[in-house]
Amino acid sequence: MTETLTTLAKLDILADAAKYDASCASSGATKRDSRDGKGLGSTTGAGICHSYTPDGRCVSLLKILLTNFCQYDCAYCINRRSSNVRRARFTIAEVVDLTIQFYKRNYIEGLFLSSGIIRSADYTMEQLVEVARRLRHDHGFRGYIHLKTIPEASPELLEAAGRHADRLSINIELPTEDGLTRLAPEKRSRTIRGAMGRLRLGIDESEAEPKAPRFSPAGQSTQLIVGADGADDSTILGTVAGLYAGYRLKRVYYSAFSPIPEASSALPPQAPPLQREHRLYQADWLMRFYGFDAGEILAGVPGGMLDLAIDPKLAWALRHRDRFPVDVNRAERGLMLRIPGLGARTVERIVETRRHHSLRLADLARLTGALKRALPFIIAADHRPTWLLDRADLRARLAPPTQLSLFA
Repeated sequence: MTETLTTLAKLDILADAAKYDASCASSGATKRDSRDGKGLGSTTGAGICHSYTPDGRCVSLLKILLTNFCQYDCAYCINRRSSNVRRARFTIAEVVDLTIQFYKRNYIEGLFLSSGIIRSADYTMEQLVEVARRLRHDHGFRGYIHLKTIPEASPELLEAAGRHADRLSINIELPTEDGLTRLAPEKRSRTIRGAMGRLRLGIDESEAEPKAPRFSPAGQSTQLIVGADGADDSTILGTVAGLYAGYRLKRVYYSAFSPIPEASSALPPQAPPLQREHRLYQADWLMRFYGFDAGEILAGVPGGMLDLAIDPKLAWALRHRDRFPVDVNRAERGLMLRIPGLGARTVERIVETRRHHSLRLADLARLTGALKRALPFIIAADHRPTWLLDRADLRARLAPPTQLSLFA
């Protein structure tokens, strides 16, 4: 017998169930504001901070599942068919009303909506799309909408989702086909990638033709689980590099596997260190913004795992000391981006400043707060660090928490 629940009770269950989905950042949304009198909602304000746009704005999202009932039995999922959890299901009207009421109370500025699979992929996707359609057309909602897309749904439904949502996402789930086959038997990598390809085509066509209807203007993203299937970090980064190249993803989100009640024996008994998830995000950043290839980040590292003690950029630099020190007054931008302690903005400032005069350590100290970290790897007008770079204990001295005492 199905339990009768109030809307608030459903919210408690389905907001908690949605916490396992990490891919809800609102970056990339176009700026819309209801103060022009054309609708309700905005993508530009600030409220309860749950995610951040590229320019640093905080954007709050109502993050829920339409339902945590699911026909699938993915071993790693708390909401799997065989899981003994309390279940709930929103109606379309309830999700629409919650979104509007929360917005009017200044609790949120957008909606992130996902769902378990009920009846069929198409039926579930129809429900998700209808929520977005009603918000946009019946209520004039102009805030941010992110829909988690079901890859098995029909192309027509994926197209409809793209017309109403700012961003669409399809979870790749696991980094290898073998892992997906063992742990998520109802899902197929080919189906997931085929749906991601259709989303990319829709986005490309919309961007190429200025008069074309909007289609997921904030792009698409995905999420994969770390530590559930035994794949090493090298395998994960290789998969991710292919996803970025093949589908023009805005982001890949990494979610460390978390043990669940009554778990399958196919799953590891313990969660991976959360630091592993953090290091993967750092490596992802190096690929997207610092010119690193996936293969070189872990090239020659036994076991194919990122170092948990130090960040991947520093680990790479320590393995390639022969490429340092780098002269900040002469080196090209791409090489300076590989210097530990120098971020992309700092490198831009260095390039601009050195046009006017040679940089000394005092100049660099004004441009970056991580100069001590960079010192062994750079040459400046008044600094040549050969004695530091050759130290056998350099890694130990740079690794937290002792790095601040390196130059004491």
